[in-house]
Amino acid sequence: MPRKNAREVAMRLFYQRDVSEQPNTDEYSLSEMYAEFNLNDKDIKYIRLLLEKSDTNRKTIDKFIQRFSRDWTFERLAKVDLAIMRIAICEMLYLSDIPHSVSINEAVELAKKYSDRKAGPYINGILASAHNDLEQHSEVDQYNS
Repeated sequence: MPRKNAREVAMRLFYQRDVSEQPNTDEYSLSEMYAEFNLNDKDIKYIRLLLEKSDTNRKTIDKFIQRFSRDWTFERLAKVDLAIMRIAICEMLYLSDIPHSVSINEAVELAKKYSDRKAGPYINGILASAHNDLEQHSEVDQYNS
């Protein structure tokens, strides 16, 4: 089963984290979306892994997005677009079993569904630049400082 639904749930959780003032609601929200998105145990495991990797590496992921967010300050990025990019960058940096092209394509599809019409190409550009950078350098350490 494709991870499309799991990515959508993860995006909602990432977004919720950014806009909510209530900490630690991931498990409750995840259980609420379980049936709605027809998630299986493998999906839940993937979502939890994304949440964990994102928590552990948030500064690195955000630095990566900032580096390629030309003409936009990080604070001006729409929260939904930021959530989408965080998932894709997290996959690209820390989940080697997922091809970058899949992460990018899925991010653009989420943007088409949840953001405005300009978000898809913008997100695609940022993620393509990130992919090219990773292909050239293949070093995450440069973003950990």
